[in-house]
Amino acid sequence: MKVLDCTLTLREGMRGVAFETAMTVEKEGWNARTLHLYSHCGTHMDSPLHFAAGDQTIDQIPLGDCIGSAVVADVRDIPDQQPIRVSDLGKASEQVQPGDALLFKSGWSDHVDQPDHYRDRFPPISEELALWLVDRKVRLIGVEPPSVADVNNLEAVTRIHKILLGAGVIIVEGLCRLDEIPSERCLFGAMPIKVAEGDGAPCRAFVILDESS
Repeated sequence: MKVLDCTLTLREGMRGVAFETAMTVEKEGWNARTLHLYSHCGTHMDSPLHFAAGDQTIDQIPLGDCIGSAVVADVRDIPDQQPIRVSDLGKASEQVQPGDALLFKSGWSDHVDQPDHYRDRFPPISEELALWLVDRKVRLIGVEPPSVADVNNLEAVTRIHKILLGAGVIIVEGLCRLDEIPSERCLFGAMPIKVAEGDGAPCRAFVILDESS
C-alpha cells in the first residue's frame, strides 16, 4: 500500500496564510507558532454553509463521507478558463457509480506559485457537469484549482456551489499530485479540521494506492 499526499503545503505568503512566532525554545522552552488561516486556504473542504446552500457546517460532515472509492478523470487537455463539460470526462463518465468520489486530474496545481494565474485562469466546472454530478449521486468531488467555479464571477461561483453543496456533494479544492495517480480508480480521503460552525476548513487529502496492482 502506498499513500499519496495530495495536500498543498501551507506556507507563509500563500493567499490566506500567515504565521507568527508565539514561543521559542530560547525564551519559553519550546517552539510554537500562531497560525492565521483563511478557512478556504490551500487544500480545503467547503461546507454547505459556505454559500448558504444548507445549514450543515464543516464539523457536521461525517468523516465516513470524506473517504471512499474515487474515479479519476483526466482533464489536462482542457484550455484555460474553458468550462469542463460531461463530454470532457471521457471513460470516467461511464465508471462513476452512486456514492463515488470524482477527482479531476487537471495539472492545475503546477500553477500554485503563480497566484494570479492559479486563481483566475483555471477551467471551472460547468453548470451542465454540476447537474450531472448531482444526478449521478456523486458523493464528493476533488479539484486542483482553488475553487470549482470562477471566483471572479459571483453569479457563476454561487450557482455552481449551490447546485453541488445543496445536493450534499462534498467539495474539496486545492488538491495536488493527482497526475501521480496511475489508475482510473483509487481510494481517496480528505479530513477537514473540525471547526465549530465552520463554512469550510483546510484538510489533509490523500490517495491510497495498491502497489501490488
